[in-house]
Amino acid sequence: MLHTAWFLINLLVSTAWYGSKAVAAGLLRVPNKPGGVYDECARRWSVWMLKVAGVEVRISGYDGVPADRPVIYVSNHQSWFDIWALASILPGQTRFVAKKELQRIPFLGRAMRSAGHIYIDRQNRQAAFSAYEDAAAYIRKGMSAVLFPEGTRSRTGDLLPFKKGPFVLALAAQVPIIPVYCAGTFTLLPKGTVRLDPHPIAIMFGEQISTEGLQYEDRDKLMAITRKAIEQLRVDSERLLG
Repeated sequence: MLHTAWFLINLLVSTAWYGSKAVAAGLLRVPNKPGGVYDECARRWSVWMLKVAGVEVRISGYDGVPADRPVIYVSNHQSWFDIWALASILPGQTRFVAKKELQRIPFLGRAMRSAGHIYIDRQNRQAAFSAYEDAAAYIRKGMSAVLFPEGTRSRTGDLLPFKKGPFVLALAAQVPIIPVYCAGTFTLLPKGTVRLDPHPIAIMFGEQISTEGLQYEDRDKLMAITRKAIEQLRVDSERLLG
């Protein structure tokens, strides 16, 4: 319990600290450039939270992640630690496409908006597709994106059905998809609890999936290919974590 309490205190303090820096930068109209204050805040916040939690992150397939051009990372989602782990290691400028409810979190919601992260209103189809168009514009300018096609965190650790939006975005941006599987994060901090159970986790990167030449009508095919790749990464992660 003491470890969990220490983790939660640091979560509140560090979120306020780094969130305030990002918000201030936004108010001062600091340019959103690679390696700038917004990227620095996200990376340092994430690295600190992993350190405080005592979580070791094992990585596989990172050699196939390009640092010189934008891609879309499509990942499963089981815990907040998925976000911290990804934000701590992904190269270049990367932004998350997140549900609009995160806007209500003090400091974090405004900081994400200032940094250029994209909010999705899942209840409003027209607004959601408008947000995806904004995300595609960011990506075409050279910024990568992280999407969780399940739409929410899994309560069982199993993959939920995928939404089509992320794949429509990939087709609109015409950039490769990199399938990702975050392993071990579900039992680390399950949805609906604040009980921390530190143990190693793994981030598995799959081979790039090309979207070149694909059209809107190919979204279901692209979704199926990506899901199959993520399911294979899940199997592979069992060997990495033992």
